[in-house]
Amino acid sequence: MRSGSRDRTPGRRPGFLGRQRELKSLHADIERAGLDTLAGRKAPRARVLLVAGRPGSGRTALAEEFARSVADRYPDGLLRIRLTEPGGRPVPLDQAARGLLDELGTASPPGAGEDELTEAVREALAVRRAVLLVDDARDAEQVDLLIPENPDALVVAVAEGPLTGIPGVRPCTLGGMDPKSAIEMLTAFTGEVRITVDPQAAETVAEECGGQPAALLLVGGWLAARPGSSVADAVKQLRALPVDGEHPHAARPLVRAFRLVHEALPAPAARILRLLALAPAGRADAHTASALAGCTVSAARTTLDDLATAGLLHRRGEDGFEVPGCLAGHLRALMEATDRPAEIQLARARMLERTVRRLQACRAITEPEGTPARRKLAALPRALRFATVEEAAEWLRDGRPALLAAARLAVDDGELDTLARRLVSALVRALAAHCGTEAAAPELYGLHRLVLDVAGRRGLHRERAAALLNLADLDARTGRTREALARYRAALDAGRLGGDAYATGRAMESVGGAYQELEDWNRAADWYGRALAQRQSRGEYADEARLYGRLGSVHTYAGRYGEALRHWRAAVAGYRRLGDVPARARALSEAARVQEYAGRPEEALRTCREAAEWAREAGDTRLQAALQLRLADTLERLGDVSAAQLHRHAAERLLGEEGSAYEIRSGSEED
Repeated sequence: MRSGSRDRTPGRRPGFLGRQRELKSLHADIERAGLDTLAGRKAPRARVLLVAGRPGSGRTALAEEFARSVADRYPDGLLRIRLTEPGGRPVPLDQAARGLLDELGTASPPGAGEDELTEAVREALAVRRAVLLVDDARDAEQVDLLIPENPDALVVAVAEGPLTGIPGVRPCTLGGMDPKSAIEMLTAFTGEVRITVDPQAAETVAEECGGQPAALLLVGGWLAARPGSSVADAVKQLRALPVDGEHPHAARPLVRAFRLVHEALPAPAARILRLLALAPAGRADAHTASALAGCTVSAARTTLDDLATAGLLHRRGEDGFEVPGCLAGHLRALMEATDRPAEIQLARARMLERTVRRLQACRAITEPEGTPARRKLAALPRALRFATVEEAAEWLRDGRPALLAAARLAVDDGELDTLARRLVSALVRALAAHCGTEAAAPELYGLHRLVLDVAGRRGLHRERAAALLNLADLDARTGRTREALARYRAALDAGRLGGDAYATGRAMESVGGAYQELEDWNRAADWYGRALAQRQSRGEYADEARLYGRLGSVHTYAGRYGEALRHWRAAVAGYRRLGDVPARARALSEAARVQEYAGRPEEALRTCREAAEWAREAGDTRLQAALQLRLADTLERLGDVSAAQLHRHAAERLLGEEGSAYEIRSGSEED
């Protein structure tokens, strides 16, 4: 029904054909006055149009053609969101909404639920004159959650049936194409000669295909690959296929066309095609096909090109392919009926292993030359490596939906948990290396939840503790402190069960940090004290000094200046023993702050001067300047204005005229 232009060269896919009546209906529907307009009120929400039809009917192509035809009315462009993967697996609504928010340039907080994310989508669309194409919607509720309160926006939904529950939506229901358009589609593949010599056979093919674009595309590809065959030969082959009573009558033309093409494929190509039912989100490239079939990458690339030419795959970009949604279910059924379960599981394992290795190569290319990661990268086969960081980043960006789907599928499968854990770990590392942990936080949150699922299923207490800590950190970073506190406590329990001293100590310290964020100073001090005792028992001096600083901060906030000063002095002693001069200077500056709060300015002055000396020793210019300003403030309170002015001038000299001294952070903020 669509693709490319109206080129009459045989073998070329046609552009958009037919469906003029349906297009006119959609245009008329967008102009139709709604109930609010008739009542004299402005419509509160975007108009919703529905294209309804079976997979293979050309419903998405019609929706896209209509969106292009009204593009001049919506200057903010066309946005797409897909709610079902090829094969019928639903796309998690939160993931779909995140993808749309990324396209809109709107940040989505990690761990946000469906309601929060869909609300963010509606808010982003509320100020845009755009078309939102909701492809393969499963029910009205999914679509309703995305409709913005903006009458200047348009939502075009694609579904198999009516979306009851959304008021004012009349479906534009697709049947078969008209005979003229169907024959024109065949002509694009066969050339005009074969159609002209037997127009009746062409009409019969259109009838046998039920006018369904997907079926016509497959038969057209079959004819294009056989220039010596007539259109009548296609009719004969179609009619020779047995009727499959398991499928509904409306689905049989596509099933027969698919069987016609599949049975004509060479055995290796047919096997690759069947195994593509395992491709995450229906997306594949030469590496995916190579791993599934156990063949070379070059052979897989050639086969994928042939399958796309035959209409069995859609091209995505330069090297990518996608299984058409209307064929995915048939491929899976055929695979399960033809291939042994052990072979299918082995193919899935090979695909996951290949994906892990590609992700490892994707991350390794970001490491400096000569590092162990780069040496491992050099040892990989050339086909698995990336030449540049930019090439790896582009692969990761384009493949992110399929990679996330692969992780979900691997975890849900439950039979390849070791590979699933390696895949999630490799994906986390690659995303962090190329995007940074902040930018990739939404995806990382979902991946840590997958690790948590596997760890819980397998009783892996250490991995469960690590996943809980990672999730809690992301919760804390986005202001969900109580949720973070609950996860930190759960991580503490898991760490104890697994005998993981690091996770246990980190969880106790993080529990203290959560209570500090909640301004529960007593509980924060209690948990920091527990973490400190554990670090002391293990001789972890750097962590011990840091925790003394955290205790000093909490006692300062609570107004217990004596305790605070005692802990800051202990932190100073710890950093002195470690030889950490910058940390020692910062701890002394905090001790001076506490002395000032306690009403002991002379002591604060002496401590601050000592801190400035150590900051000078450390070469920390900004810390020196901040301490000079602290000294100036203290001297002003003591009435020595001239000396205070000298210290302010010293700070200005250190930073320059345009510089500014930063506020010295407390120990609780340094980590």
